[in-house]
Amino acid sequence: MASSTPQLRLHSPYDREIIRLAVPALGALIAEPLYVLADTAIVGHLGTRQLAGLAVAGIVLTAAFAIFNFLAYSTTGAVARRLGAGRRDDATSIGVDAGWLALGLGVALTVLGVVLAPQVVDAMGASAGARAFAITYLRISAIGAPFYLVSLAGAGFLRGMQDTRTTLVIAVAANVVNLALEVLLVYGLHTGIAGSAWGTVIAQLCAALAYLLIVRRFARDTGARLTPDPAGVKAVAVIGGPLIVRTGSLLAVSLTVTALAARIDDVAVAAHQIAFQVNLLLALMLDAIAIAAQAIVGRYLGAREPEAARAASDRMIELGVAAGVAIGLVVAATAPWFPDLFTNDPSVVHLAAQILLIVAVLQPLAAVAFVLDGVLIGAGDQRYLALAMVVASFGVFAPIAAVVALSGGGLLALWGAIAAWVVARAVGMIGRFVGPRWQRVGA
Repeated sequence: MASSTPQLRLHSPYDREIIRLAVPALGALIAEPLYVLADTAIVGHLGTRQLAGLAVAGIVLTAAFAIFNFLAYSTTGAVARRLGAGRRDDATSIGVDAGWLALGLGVALTVLGVVLAPQVVDAMGASAGARAFAITYLRISAIGAPFYLVSLAGAGFLRGMQDTRTTLVIAVAANVVNLALEVLLVYGLHTGIAGSAWGTVIAQLCAALAYLLIVRRFARDTGARLTPDPAGVKAVAVIGGPLIVRTGSLLAVSLTVTALAARIDDVAVAAHQIAFQVNLLLALMLDAIAIAAQAIVGRYLGAREPEAARAASDRMIELGVAAGVAIGLVVAATAPWFPDLFTNDPSVVHLAAQILLIVAVLQPLAAVAFVLDGVLIGAGDQRYLALAMVVASFGVFAPIAAVVALSGGGLLALWGAIAAWVVARAVGMIGRFVGPRWQRVGA
């Protein structure tokens, strides 16, 4: 087990492969939130009620789409395994089945979003002035659900095929199309918040078409089918089931923390929002290595090279910890003044600076949890991932958060619960990684 306790090295034979996959993945991950940023910037100039409506609809869409991230993650590992085993036709078939599953789920989301938009907006507590704008944005955005989910499946397929560069190109191109269309529709044709939503839907359609053309090319080259196979679609859904549980548990923690912070006072929730958004950005940066882990580990295990899978994983842990330390130092150094960029309230600035120090300290351990998430997803160990996340979220975080809430603890104490959750996640991942059970080989 000596290889399971990696020590930092300056060079590794796996570095080139890791960097080739992780750097474009980082670019694509950073490009994805630009959809929301572009919408926020453009709608924000229409008025406060429009921006409030966007905020309500945006939270709903973010949560709904996050649940279906398994379409990318589980597809990556399954495709990489078959690629490693030399079965490119079967790997392509996985991508096809994932695309059909994404399409079906997306159509269902569209129907639910269009029909239930008023009820959802009301449940979110939208004001009377923002309600109509939120319903409009949510209903139109729901039309783009099939395109967004197909793009998730397509991205997972390409990552499994060891290609993250194309996903970056598509993400950047889609954002350029989105921005251009929104400027034209909102400012040129004066279509208001509806124009902003339609611009995003059209950009999502363009991205989905790009992925469909790529999968079609792979099918032509490998002789794989393009028609849906019910058994294959079901298999992709079964693989993704545990990841839905994992993601749902993660979202439950995020929503609970925000709700509890809001109940402390306005200063606390404002400071929490600053720190939480910074933490989300840092998570995207670390997730790039996790995506590389999904692709690399899946391929090595598919090729029946468990030792290479472990050695590459050791190196990705090293790189993740190094990145976590570097990021943590930057966050700690900028914590005293960074909150000034978001608020003029000295109370919020002071509290946010304290929370950012906690964020900084957590980064190396968070990096281990993120990388090992990717390793175990690539290994097809989703059931353990779901169990570990449920235990960390409901067995560790929930009781501590409940004590904090009942005792009237402040935001620092609440972030202590988050720190315990991160520790629990990392311990659960490390405990699985040091053993051999995740190293199941073959397609």
